[in-house]
Amino acid sequence: MQKVCPLYIISNLLTMNLIKSSLTILSLITGIFAMAENYPYRDDMLWVTVPDHSDWLYKTGENAVIDIQLYRYGMPVDTLTVDYAIGDDEMPADTSGKLSLKDGKASLDMGTMNEPGFRDLRLTAVIDGVKRSHHVKVGFSPELLQPYTQQPDDFLDYWRDAVEKDKLFPLTYTSEPVEKYSTDKMSCSLVKLQLNPDGRAMYGYLFIPKGGGKYPAVLTPPGAGVKTIKDPMRHRYYGEGGVIRLEIEIHGLHPELSEEQFATHRKEIGEYLLTGVEDPDTYYMKDVYLGCRRFLDLLASLPEWDGRNLFTQGGSQGGALAITTAMLDPRVTGCAANHPALSDMSRYVDGKGGGYPHHIRKDPSLATPELLRTYRYYDVVNFARNLKCPVRMAWGYNDDTCPPSTGYIVYNLIPSPKEALITPINEHWTSEETERGHYRWIMENLK
Repeated sequence: MQKVCPLYIISNLLTMNLIKSSLTILSLITGIFAMAENYPYRDDMLWVTVPDHSDWLYKTGENAVIDIQLYRYGMPVDTLTVDYAIGDDEMPADTSGKLSLKDGKASLDMGTMNEPGFRDLRLTAVIDGVKRSHHVKVGFSPELLQPYTQQPDDFLDYWRDAVEKDKLFPLTYTSEPVEKYSTDKMSCSLVKLQLNPDGRAMYGYLFIPKGGGKYPAVLTPPGAGVKTIKDPMRHRYYGEGGVIRLEIEIHGLHPELSEEQFATHRKEIGEYLLTGVEDPDTYYMKDVYLGCRRFLDLLASLPEWDGRNLFTQGGSQGGALAITTAMLDPRVTGCAANHPALSDMSRYVDGKGGGYPHHIRKDPSLATPELLRTYRYYDVVNFARNLKCPVRMAWGYNDDTCPPSTGYIVYNLIPSPKEALITPINEHWTSEETERGHYRWIMENLK
């Protein structure tokens, strides 16, 4: 059964005089392409943008009207000129102008869209010589969005053959205890998984509940970048709550390396999402996709695993890998993914915003026949089409890294039981409540 559960949560409470009547949802952000939370931390300035539809959604042909407010020290900023620009999701502005704030307030008709998608209102103002920026996206019939990327005729055969060949290499890994991440309720080990006879490997922190029972297991792939496994204890409630959890990296780098060492490896590895993209068989991500599936073999081999429940869960690149791994292995019983990256990456060729890593937007000359062909074998949309396990997806509208258009495209394609947690205010982040919600969803879907 498909279930959509919009969530309007604000991490920081606003004063009650700002939360009235139509202020059902607030969009608060410090920069158009900011990666931080929308409500700025210890900032004198506060933007408030309120669409006249409480869910930020419109039908194609309907106009979206946005109430705009700007506060300084909690007081309205008066007689200020604000520059605005409006464009489609991830695309350059096609409309611009100026508006004046009166008592810190103004209203703007963003117009409409004749096709399903999202429009992005980008606001800037100069206050005491400092440029202040903000944006808000609204959707138009996004439930009708369909992908540009098409599935190759041999897509399923390609990955079936790749998995079968990969299985010929026996499961090989080492494990060492990590006391600093172990507690009275869970143990932690650092595992090193060999991917192939060539020596390529991946690391992961493996958390196992203490108590001697049998437990469900969750694989958590990482977000994009060449970096350590960030804050392994953030999700300690999995291990302490009765779930085996394996948080992994994908580049074969020991997570205890120094930042200086990681900086050196970043230069050596380079833009790995373009490495070998000329051919599906040489693409860097082939070993990554297969390696994530091989980690499931490791989980399934543990005597503590309950033999039934095997989940994938992650965000951004990790959300993409959660979906691809779930499709590649029928043992997966559920998938929880936040704003999945690598989704409809070629959509820019069609003149529309596509998914991270946005290579074609940055350099259109990269859209060669070879790259576009390889993308089709690795794009999340083609894995989403073939999912069979239940899925919980979460994404936000203000996200410029993994835009809402591609979030809807992936979700619209999933044929298996699914539910959506839509958090319009979110940039490229999730709240602790959203993360814990995935845990609760997993526990509610145990077999």
